[in-house]
Amino acid sequence: MAGAEQRVSGPARARTRVVLAEVSRRQHRPGGARTELTQQTPVGEALIHGLVRAQLALALQLSAVVLVGLGGLPWLFAVAPSVGRMTVFGVNLPWLLLGVLSFPFLVAVGWTYVRLAERNEQDFTDLVQRPER
Repeated sequence: MAGAEQRVSGPARARTRVVLAEVSRRQHRPGGARTELTQQTPVGEALIHGLVRAQLALALQLSAVVLVGLGGLPWLFAVAPSVGRMTVFGVNLPWLLLGVLSFPFLVAVGWTYVRLAERNEQDFTDLVQRPER
């Protein structure tokens, strides 16, 4: 069938050539937060600095909780010796608080830190990936 024509039903469609550079240009808008980060501009540095400051503030706040929670106990026993002589289930209260209950307290503070730090990072990621207007 050397001379056979191929019929196309409907209007003829033009071919579209897709080039990787064209696709990548369409996905990244100039001036976006992601571009600011990758190009290490002053705006990108400010965004990173804000994340680092948020993480540092969280760490300092929870360190203060641990300092007051555990560091305040010896001070309490020194100021009020009657509290230091109390017994619970036959165990002295200072031993119970500092030797046993301090570990679940530290685990709870650590768990809280991880959750809040991940939330800070997610907020940062949402800010960077937010579509430009």
